[in-house]
Amino acid sequence: MIAKLHLYLVDVAAALVIWILVAYAMLEPHQPPSPWVAVPLAALVAVPVAVRRLWPEIALGVTTAAMVVAVISRVLPVHALGATVAAVCFVLYTVAVERDRTWSLAALVVAVIATTGISGGEPESLLVAFAALGSVWAIGYTTRLRRSFLERETTQRAEQALADERLRIARELHDVVAHNLSLIAVQAANAAHVRSPAHAYEALTVISETSRAALTEMRSLLGVLRSDADLAPSPGLDGLAELADRASLAGVRVSLEVRGDSAVPEGIGLSVYRIVQEALTNVVKHAAPASCTVVVDVTPSSVRVEVTDDGPGVKELGVGHGLIGMRERVAVYGGTFSAGPGETGGFRVVAELPHR
Repeated sequence: MIAKLHLYLVDVAAALVIWILVAYAMLEPHQPPSPWVAVPLAALVAVPVAVRRLWPEIALGVTTAAMVVAVISRVLPVHALGATVAAVCFVLYTVAVERDRTWSLAALVVAVIATTGISGGEPESLLVAFAALGSVWAIGYTTRLRRSFLERETTQRAEQALADERLRIARELHDVVAHNLSLIAVQAANAAHVRSPAHAYEALTVISETSRAALTEMRSLLGVLRSDADLAPSPGLDGLAELADRASLAGVRVSLEVRGDSAVPEGIGLSVYRIVQEALTNVVKHAAPASCTVVVDVTPSSVRVEVTDDGPGVKELGVGHGLIGMRERVAVYGGTFSAGPGETGGFRVVAELPHR
């Protein structure tokens, strides 16, 4: 609002200057017209400049018509057309900026014809009028194209940001659902095959706790779709111990070691959490019961994550979203990622994310 007010004040100042110059040009000859004629006619030339942003076409029509009337009635000498042409240029620029090419070209033609007509139709006058008005129109139309390009670019960026956010949510949902449902599936299978009620009760307890944890995390994640949501902090390095405990309940003995200062940027902490979560999910799905070692090494410049297990390993990497998601998370920060069979068996995931 303040910026628009500033523009309107500039237009009013320009109109006032043009009014004074045109009135002076009318009153300057040896036989000047009456001030009661010159001053209002000068106002008709200048005032449209002050309102050109509100009614561009009307402003152009009024100022052009007033210029023609002033010259034809001999109130304004032909050699003193400078200020009036300046007023027409001001308004023509606004028309070129605010209206489409057809309307603005028509306005340019009318302005050139009117200006050259009252100046006697001489080639030099035609050239000067066309050069001045044509240049102003070209600048205005170029400004219109640039604004249109910036608007399209802004729209595309907003759409891309929305798509990126949806992709992020989908990736987070995959990690949450895959991890927790894997634990639930393992425990459900255990409960179906055990003969001891105590073991069955223990498995059902794990299923209940895991389900509640998954629902809580999903509500927090989907809360980003609600502007009035009270969002919980994103999981980070502090949540790794809980991940290890959940995997242990599913039959994977997890040894967790976090070295260095755990205070890392939120995005890095979330990515490390999800990488460890996905790696443990794969261990639960493909290697349980097994032993697993998780080492997170935090340095001033990077965070290195290594997850290894002593399961049977795999001969070929799968094509699921888990490994792809881990690789993408690392790629966002320009880090390195590798996943494959370990040197002594089992499976090994290594990721390094720089944060400085």
